[in-house]
Amino acid sequence: MCTGKCARFVGLSLIPLSLVCIVANALLLVPNGQTTWTKDHLSLQVWLMAGFVGGGLMVLCPGISAVRAGGKGCCGAGCCGNRCRMLRSVFCSAIGLLGAIYCLSVSGTGLRIGPQCLMNGSWDYHFQDTAGSYLLNRTQWNLCVEPPDVVLWNVTLFSLLVAASCLEILLCGVQLVNASIGVLCGDCRKKQ
Repeated sequence: MCTGKCARFVGLSLIPLSLVCIVANALLLVPNGQTTWTKDHLSLQVWLMAGFVGGGLMVLCPGISAVRAGGKGCCGAGCCGNRCRMLRSVFCSAIGLLGAIYCLSVSGTGLRIGPQCLMNGSWDYHFQDTAGSYLLNRTQWNLCVEPPDVVLWNVTLFSLLVAASCLEILLCGVQLVNASIGVLCGDCRKKQ
């Protein structure tokens, strides 16, 4: 596969993944679809906006850049134009890689610590000391009184962010290498 086609494939894969991260982070802001607890009782990992900023916007940029690098767009013609688009894709992919790593680390921490919830009359991170073992013990999930089903909500969405950011790390890494090769060697597609 030539560098242009590979870039287009990677870009078209990164764009929906970044949108998934944005939507997952937006849903984390409204536990169980309600805004009652949004102001005071969301966990720090939700407010860090790792899915919106890291896995979302910082990966959307390299996705679009990779699609443009793989196309026969308007940024110059011939060999030089394609190399310029590939060089831009190298820098964007590095930024996307950092964003996806940020998303992975914050989401993983959110899974490990658990949500902030009302249990035994106090709002706290009640699963923080379990080192993530609460994930395997669903009977503990019902101990959180408010927000209702917040543990299931957080586990589902943070797991989605972890999975999406792992794929984004892989794809941004592939595009980083692919675009570097494209800058050095050019695109192998035949001119029509």
